[in-house]
Amino acid sequence: MRMLPTTKALSLFALLVVMSSGCATTPAGVALRPDGTPGPQACPEEAQKAMRYVRLYVGDAAWVELDANQVGARPITLYDGPIESILQDELGTLDDGSRLYGWVWTGGPQVVIRYYEAHLPMGGDKVPICAVARLGDGQLRKRPESKPGTAILEFSVASAYVVESFR
Repeated sequence: MRMLPTTKALSLFALLVVMSSGCATTPAGVALRPDGTPGPQACPEEAQKAMRYVRLYVGDAAWVELDANQVGARPITLYDGPIESILQDELGTLDDGSRLYGWVWTGGPQVVIRYYEAHLPMGGDKVPICAVARLGDGQLRKRPESKPGTAILEFSVASAYVVESFR
């Protein structure tokens, strides 16, 4: 039996621990409220600087397809965890087609989506951002048949709004 060198074994062990703990994919520092929705979270200074550079200002908004894997579907099912959305309009200097990456929480009566990063189309740069998905009239409210850890939504689109902090 061949033994792995110590450094490789330790690296593999560390990777497995991180992956099994979920730390590699969950946004750091997000405390959950009793209903499972995320609590307040500051927008990092790095993201604030980057947003000024790409001309994203608090209150700017654009339509997004919520889930790149369910474009145009009705209804759609979102799951707790990472999400990739697609800009349908320009947002600051971000072109339509740019990807927004963030996190979904389905614990409360409405789905909560926070965006932490934008990727410009055609292999462009990654830009740290702070934005949330919103849709008026309670239309991000989960349908009653949503199971724990999921949110069934009537529509596949919402608006992504630039924010200065998450509340």
